[in-house]
Amino acid sequence: MAADLRIYPQLRLNGIFSLADLFPGLGKTYNLQRMESGRPSLTAQGAALHRAAHQIVDSPTVFTDALALRIVGPDAEADIRAGRERHAQPAAARMRAFLAVRSRYTEDCFGDAFERGVRQYVVLGAGLDTFGYRNQRPGLKVFEVDHPATQGWKRERLQSAGIAIPDALTYAPVDFERETLHDGLQRAGLDFGKPAFFAWLGVVPYLSREAIAATLGFVARDMKAGSEILFDYAEPSQNAALSELAKRVAEIGEPLRSFFKPDELARELRATGFSFVEDADTEMLNAKYFSHRDDGLALGGAGHIMRARV
Repeated sequence: MAADLRIYPQLRLNGIFSLADLFPGLGKTYNLQRMESGRPSLTAQGAALHRAAHQIVDSPTVFTDALALRIVGPDAEADIRAGRERHAQPAAARMRAFLAVRSRYTEDCFGDAFERGVRQYVVLGAGLDTFGYRNQRPGLKVFEVDHPATQGWKRERLQSAGIAIPDALTYAPVDFERETLHDGLQRAGLDFGKPAFFAWLGVVPYLSREAIAATLGFVARDMKAGSEILFDYAEPSQNAALSELAKRVAEIGEPLRSFFKPDELARELRATGFSFVEDADTEMLNAKYFSHRDDGLALGGAGHIMRARV
């Protein structure tokens, strides 16, 4: 499979970097390194810091994660609590809100799937996601798919934080330059004869259209009826903030590559074989999760969360 047909972005650059390489004035590095010879991706740490900051800064929380602070480590937690961490600042509120509601909406949708009898949960590009370590649902099997380097880094973080790996969680390291997603999940023990829920968060904007179509086609073609995938994406936009973000992530090796118009994406999903398609836009998510707040926390911009069921 071609190197760009992967479900998670990865960096091929050397050396320790500061998150300020991506956003000016971010501050500390927290020992994060660019992916090369066993180093993890930038995006995993950034998302984790937003989720961690949400637990402290925003009240009430939209998404409660009891492990979010532990997994980023004591230095990052101390900076968040002291107000020094960039992800806890007012300028980061909209991004923090989106990452929080993205996780909350995903887990709410999975709750519906669990009620329908789905007992397999697959995290594509898991990064530092903590769902599998917080899960209390009986009979649920969780599979985390990620690059082997990122998974090795995550396991070190878990050990350092004293977070146990549950028996119900299985790591599925997949290097897409050498094998397919089907092969990796089959090796990990996913039951293709039963439906599964796929959480694919913070990944699609960084991928080519071909890579996105390959993963969606896999779910629609290879998975049992009742299987579902949930992913976030952005509309094409002339928004200055989005343009600046696109410029900066391109500079450090993770360019934003794909944008979709909601109606066109819904048609493509149906044509691929999904029988149910639901798009959650900013207006819908604000009404459901951010109404009646006193702190003004809300979504803005062109972000969407798409839900599609086989």
